[in-house]
Amino acid sequence: MKLEFKMKTAISFNENLYSRIFESAAEGVILSDLESNLVVEANPAACKMHGYSCEEFIGLNATAFIHPKSWQAFHEYMLSFRSGNVFDVRLLHLRQDGSSFHAEWSGTKFDYEGRPCLLGVVRDVTRGVQAEQNLHQRVEIRNREQVKLLEISHTLASTMEFQPGLILDQLREIVEYTNGGLFTLEASTLVTLAMRGAPELERSSPFRIQLRGTDALATLFNGHRPIRIADVGSDNPQANFLRSLLDDGAAQLLAGMQSWMWVPLAVKNRVIGGLGVAHENRNFFTPHHSDLALSVANQAAITMINAELYGHAQALAVLEERQRLARNLHDAVNQSLFSAGLIAEVLPRLWDRDQAEARRSLDDLRRLTRGAMAEMRALLAELRPDTLIDTELGELLILLGNAFTGRTNIPVKVTVTGEGILLPGETQVSLYRICQEALTNIAKHAQASRVEVEIHYIKPPAELELHIRDNGHGFVTSELSPSGHYGLKMMRERAEAVGANFSVISHSGRGTEITVRLARQESL
Repeated sequence: MKLEFKMKTAISFNENLYSRIFESAAEGVILSDLESNLVVEANPAACKMHGYSCEEFIGLNATAFIHPKSWQAFHEYMLSFRSGNVFDVRLLHLRQDGSSFHAEWSGTKFDYEGRPCLLGVVRDVTRGVQAEQNLHQRVEIRNREQVKLLEISHTLASTMEFQPGLILDQLREIVEYTNGGLFTLEASTLVTLAMRGAPELERSSPFRIQLRGTDALATLFNGHRPIRIADVGSDNPQANFLRSLLDDGAAQLLAGMQSWMWVPLAVKNRVIGGLGVAHENRNFFTPHHSDLALSVANQAAITMINAELYGHAQALAVLEERQRLARNLHDAVNQSLFSAGLIAEVLPRLWDRDQAEARRSLDDLRRLTRGAMAEMRALLAELRPDTLIDTELGELLILLGNAFTGRTNIPVKVTVTGEGILLPGETQVSLYRICQEALTNIAKHAQASRVEVEIHYIKPPAELELHIRDNGHGFVTSELSPSGHYGLKMMRERAEAVGANFSVISHSGRGTEITVRLARQESL
């Protein structure tokens, strides 16, 4: 009797213990029939999780509290579970009020009153899922920002043309703003190069903002760090500085705005301008916004400097071209006219003394004046770039040969065979310059008495061959010194720049031939 009493007492104790554990568990516990999917038993945590009382929840079919989006997954996992696998899945659940939450199941088989059941522990993991989703979204946003920054970098680095409006447009794709301006620093004045915002604001550009003293510039440079102002109307020292700075004719930039961000454009501690953006909401710009804007600003600063250097290079090229034309006028035309003037002065006296010699001098006078006229026509053609592009190449080279003959008294024969073809402007100018340089080299070094220039047009396929020959003393090509033959090097570079083959054949005492072969040009 004592043993039986002890066994009954132990069973009662265990049942009470398991019941208390079941009732007080913080996680949901659901016992459901494997055949019918009906809830057989559930603890208070599971019922509360789904917004039901225990009486309402027990007896429900699982599809009543599992979201329709997760029915298929639940069915597949139940089939897998029946075959002996562990039940471990994340599903979307429904509360009684229709709201949803993410739940994670861990289940095992359990025999209850002779029926196979699923004993599942259910956890609400909505916060974790939302955190994962938020993290995933942030990663996607960061990836898009990095891709956009690379695109901006490529766009700005691939052009020598500075486009301030494009910089503001690209900045807007990664940093939202209401008004924005790109400024350049001219002496002690900030001048807007481009504006984005309300139409009336863009029409009012450019704005000119006078910097009063070196302290203002130092404040704007800010150690090459962005400045963020959460409320431009506050008593914050930076807000006061901004209002005083823009009060001089540029207050329109802040009309209706609450937040402001300034990013200096600087290269090697030299301030060259800045990016200023404003937003209508207070405290809008974040540290991350300032990092993105600084990346764009650094690229913009490099582009501004490159454009400035490119402009200087173009100005220098124009100056050098003017100097070259001036030298040609002095060396060729001026000398020809000077010689013609001397001959004209002595002709009357020479005619009285020796008419045969005077006739020879008349021939020289005719040659010199014709050469000067040809040289002037060639120089005028170079002063009008369209002439070098629109005139047929053969005509240009005839003009060049006549000028050369008038200057050097070396005859040039220009021959054109085949039907002329339309050349791209850059290609035609390069071929003209190659021939011009070749004739200059012949005059300086070849000691030639005759020059032949031949152009062969071959079509189809669209091809062109240019030959320049002289009967001068020539040279041994294997003994060429790069530093001593700059002219040949420059001609080769011009040919290769337009996709042409360049070759030189020369023998000591037997002259030189330069060949340029241009084949299969798309625009021919």
